[in-house]
Formats: sequence, structure tokens, C-alpha cells
Amino acid sequence: MFQPITDIRELKRKANAIRQDIIRMLGAAGSGHPGGSLSATDIVTALFFNVLRHDPERPDWRERDRFILAKGHAAPVLYSAYMESGYVSRDLLLTLRKLGSPFQGHPDKRFLPILEASTGSLGQGLSIAIGEALACRLDHLPSHVFVMIGDGEMQEGQVWEAAFFCNFHKVDNLTCILDYNRIQLDGWVKEIMEIAPVPEKWRSFGWHIIEIDGHDMEQVLRALKEAREIYGKPKMIIAHTVKGKGVSFMENVPKWHGVAPNAEETVRALAELEAQAAAL
Repeated sequence: MFQPITDIRELKRKANAIRQDIIRMLGAAGSGHPGGSLSATDIVTALFFNVLRHDPERPDWRERDRFILAKGHAAPVLYSAYMESGYVSRDLLLTLRKLGSPFQGHPDKRFLPILEASTGSLGQGLSIAIGEALACRLDHLPSHVFVMIGDGEMQEGQVWEAAFFCNFHKVDNLTCILDYNRIQLDGWVKEIMEIAPVPEKWRSFGWHIIEIDGHDMEQVLRALKEAREIYGKPKMIIAHTVKGKGVSFMENVPKWHGVAPNAEETVRALAELEAQAAAL
């Protein structure tokens, strides 16, 4: 089983390495989604390197925990986590979005069987996660299912049907994480279709709510631990994040939802991230 990293500084270094992977992948591909990949990085790092019970040598281990990236356009952060964990070769790093690559623009099990699900059709990921959580419960497995959704994705009606179902059936081996970076494809969430007040809405659907700074590694780890220890209801972690986190010219700029950095921007972004790594 994968041995967790418990040192906070090491987890921050790992998150920085994943951010560098993301920029390199997208720079080579010339297309993709940097903003939401970078905003999700600290949470995905905490999951893969501290929280999830998983084994890169046995990706089909039945008792593993599951992670589903519902916001599948942020695939680079997931692919990097798999690489950094040892599931796949780093030789794949620069194949993102290339014809025939396992690293498709959105996670696709036909190309990468170790995925828990093919995702990216927004609104469906939470429902898939509920199905997997119920299957684990029926099979008496100790597995916990984590699913990350986007804030723009919360505008999908299927999310709320799933939220209603999940509480009604007391699916308590499931934790949903909201990457609340407040920007979606066409601009700011509040200007397209406001989703606030988020905690009150999910609480009214019967979920246990945990609200955190999604870039504070200590808060992230505490929230994920708390979520495991709550029984009788599903859990929602509302993670306040920054779109493009870690690259100054990408942070809180809607353009970077779905535009890859060019060669010069790639160099600039990597220089910033390398400087941050040196400071750690």
C-alpha cells in the first residue's frame, strides 16, 4: 500500500512538482485547462500522497479508496498525480492531448484503464461516485470515495438530484470536494449563474459541511480526516481556491480556464514555480 507523506513541507514540495508537471504538459500540448488544474493541485496532492488508501502496484486492489475527478477538464492534475505516485511512466508527460496518448484531454478509461471513471461531461461525476460508494457498501469494502466537482459544474441539475439522493440513502462513505475558485469557462460564476450561498444549500440537503482554504495544506488534511470520521450522512468539503494558483499571471484571470501557455509563458510560469520550490 502507498506510504503516506506526513511532513507538510514535503507535501508542499510535491504540490509544486505537480504544478510544474501541469505547465509542462499544457505547454507541450498547446491546448488544455491550466486554471482549474492549478486550483485543484493542493487537494489532489493531499489525497494521493497522504489520505487515499491505494497501491500503485495493485491499481485494481478492491479495498482501495477511490478518487473521481468530476471536473474532467482539469485532467492534467490527475495525470500528474498518477505519474508522481508511480502508476504510469513519466515518459507520458509530454503526450497530453496527442493522438493515441493515454492522457486524453478529459480522463478516458478506454485509454487509461487505471482511472476510476471517464469524466468531463459536467454534472455526472457525483452520480458516478455515489454509484461506486454504494457498490463498495454492498460489497462490505472499507473503501471511501472522494469526488471533486467544479463550481461552474454545480449549475448542472444532475448535481442536485445526486445530492438529494445521497443524503436520502445515507451514503456516508462518500466525500464531495468543491473546487470553489469562482471562475468557469465564460467568466466569473457570480456573473453567469450565481451558486451562493453554497454551505447553506448543501446543508439544507442534509450534508455535513466543512469549509476550508483549499491551498492551506494543514486545513486540507484536517478536513479530509474529519470527512472520514463522520458517519450517517455524506460530506461536502467547500474548498476556497484560486484559479491558476501558483502562477502569478494566471491567478484569478478567467482567460486561463481553457488556454494553454505559449512557449514564453511556459518558461515564465516554470521559473516562478521553480523559485517557489527553492523557497520550500
